[in-house]
Amino acid sequence: MGEITNLTPVTMYTITAKLMTHIVDIVTTRFGEEGKASIQAGVQQVVDEQSTELNGQLTENMLFSFDKLFDDGKIETAFLAYSEAQKQAGKEPWTMFAIMAKLFAQIAKAIVERYGKEEGEKAMMDSVGAFGEERGRDIARRAAAVGKPNTMDHYLSNYDMGRSDLFEYETLFHPTEIEQTFTKCAFAEQWKKDGMEDFGILYCHMIDPSIAKGFNPNFEVIHDQYVLKEGVCHFRFQMKEEDETKVEVSR
Repeated sequence: MGEITNLTPVTMYTITAKLMTHIVDIVTTRFGEEGKASIQAGVQQVVDEQSTELNGQLTENMLFSFDKLFDDGKIETAFLAYSEAQKQAGKEPWTMFAIMAKLFAQIAKAIVERYGKEEGEKAMMDSVGAFGEERGRDIARRAAAVGKPNTMDHYLSNYDMGRSDLFEYETLFHPTEIEQTFTKCAFAEQWKKDGMEDFGILYCHMIDPSIAKGFNPNFEVIHDQYVLKEGVCHFRFQMKEEDETKVEVSR
């Protein structure tokens, strides 16, 4: 992959497309075409919810249909069209964070119901793990593009996903770790609203440790509290090696 020179946040359209790509890769590798059909069934639940939201007054370009979800441009087009339709109908538009949360939870529900709790949950968590590690490698390349090593001090400053006021958090920098506490999370809020906590938590268990691992194999995240369980997410980011040995990043 080429060197990253644009350090603006990665859009949620791109992040959603990456997540969907990894889910399909892992699920179809393990369960074949039946697994893909289960993913499509989960996506259809979101499309059906769109239809209910607007009383069936939809056009194709508004739908978050399966075939669009691997292309960030198509996701953006659907998002903008659907948001406008929601506004015209007097509805509060869904955010892209909410859409990604809905897609993940409905797909996870379909996979777990089809393949059982153990196999289904593992497939979804492994998908998030692969997705997270890819993002972590990209964050390391973002740091390298501005001449910084992939050490703890340069993790958050080169993070890929932009924060919005849908997230509320405090970051404390200690000598040997970074501590973060989230009191509000757009993904968790949507899963709670939809009653999908049992499926959303699969994402929460994996995402931050996997991003950290992709950024630097020695980087570790202790995630000991969750918004979906305790009401806050508490993280401790640490390098396992005291000297924070730089790991070479491909450019």
